[in-house]
Amino acid sequence: MNGPIKTLFLDIGNVVLSNGWGHEFLPPAAAHFNIDRGELETRHASVFDNYEIGQATLDDYLDLAVFNEPRSFTKKDFTNFMFAQSVALPHHLDFFLALKRRLNVKVFAVSNEGREIHEYRVAKFGLDDLFDGYISSCYVGLHKPCREILRLACDIAHTAPDQGLYIDDRKELVEMATMFGLQALWFQGLDQTKDFLDAYFKKHR
Repeated sequence: MNGPIKTLFLDIGNVVLSNGWGHEFLPPAAAHFNIDRGELETRHASVFDNYEIGQATLDDYLDLAVFNEPRSFTKKDFTNFMFAQSVALPHHLDFFLALKRRLNVKVFAVSNEGREIHEYRVAKFGLDDLFDGYISSCYVGLHKPCREILRLACDIAHTAPDQGLYIDDRKELVEMATMFGLQALWFQGLDQTKDFLDAYFKKHR
């Protein structure tokens, strides 16, 4: 890494928590609710991006992706299923809370999440204890990968790119962050992250 870290920029899904909602959850949803998987996947794809960037509500998403015809279950049933896919990853939140204290830095989320799912996850898992702010797609109308969402994150955090460390589980998003000028880590587990940071502490102690 190039220099001292002033701010951490973290993805949420598969870094701090499990993913919230996406295409990987559609097969189990279709099986659970006994609905046509292919149609669900097609309809999901047509509206989900707009939901994630705040141009559609969760109600809109459900109307278009699921409740385009009468169902034997309710929107609340399906929403509860969606929310239940969010689970804590063992030790991950505690690790990043400890890292925040150790580095004495601010921590911002940079994530692609729809509003209702995002706000459920923040409240359910106490993410305000970790994050000083959220540059979430549902609030800013931008998706990763996009240089502008990274620029906005740095502007809001008052952090020069080379003073920020961006951590994400998707390699292509880490590559975009590096191209933008951020220090970046492809998250592949806590052990790898600890090794990466141990090297940082040795260099900057």
